[in-house]
Parts: sequence; C-alpha cells; structure tokens
Amino acid sequence: MKAERGNTGRNYRQPTAQPSPDDPYKATRKPPEPTRCPECNASFQDGRWTWQAAPRDAHEQMCPACQRIQDEFPAGYVVIRGDYLKSHRDEILAVVNGKEKREKAEHPLQRIMEIKDVAIGLQIATTDSHMARGIGEALHSALQGDLKIKYSKDENLVRVAWKR
Repeated sequence: MKAERGNTGRNYRQPTAQPSPDDPYKATRKPPEPTRCPECNASFQDGRWTWQAAPRDAHEQMCPACQRIQDEFPAGYVVIRGDYLKSHRDEILAVVNGKEKREKAEHPLQRIMEIKDVAIGLQIATTDSHMARGIGEALHSALQGDLKIKYSKDENLVRVAWKR
C-alpha cells in the first residue's frame, strides 16, 4: 500500500462562533434601477446608493439609512468621555462632523443620526457600523487618547468608546 502524501496530520478546527444575525436593514435583493429615496434624494443606480440625481420616472423607495433614522435604530454608537471633552468640545465635534462630511459625500448610507449629551459625555448614533468605527479612528488619529471598539455578537451593532 502506498503511503499518503501531503500534510495528513492537519487538524481542522470547527467554527465555534455563531454566524452573525441577518441585518433587517440590509436588502435581500436590490431595488429596481433607478430608485430614488423620497427622504434624502439619494438614488440607487449601477448597483449602489449614490448622490447622483435620479430620473423623474425613478421608482421611489426609502434608503436603508433613512429607514434606520425613521425607526430610530442605529447600527453604531460612539461614546466620547473624559476631561478632555469638557475643554475641547468644539475641536472634537469638528473632527466628528468632518469625518461624517467626507464619508457621506461618497457613501450616502453612512450618516450620523444624532449627537446628544449623556451623563458620561457625548453619545453619537450612526446609521452604519463603519461610520461609528471611522469616527472613533478619526478621533484617535487626530487627538490620540484611548479607543475601544466592540462588535456585538447577537446584533448587527458596534459600540465605540473614546476618551482622553
């Protein structure tokens, strides 16, 4: 009998993590093209949401970002706290708003839903988990400090905490 060739002692690891739950705001199929969001006027063309103007006869459907805003159901939270916030609030908000402006220009679904004062500092709710992470990374890059990012296993949600 011939000896087996190759790496026969390889142990295959079974995945232990459960698959992430389906995002109710992620479409199961693409909307018809062209589609225009009646709330923000973003359009779905060439397979993605853009700020490109839609034709007059475009199908109307609310985009996922506007749907999240209407439902008050964020995909990400950023919490900003620390003594630095008290004395540099305007600088911090300039970094946050600048990040949103840059991202929103290219990606209409990445938006800030609200910025509100909470007992420990500021809380920012976003329509997209990438936006929340991006805000945290922008703060860390511009102002240093401590950044923590935690993805929820049970939900499609990210929590970002930054302090200095």
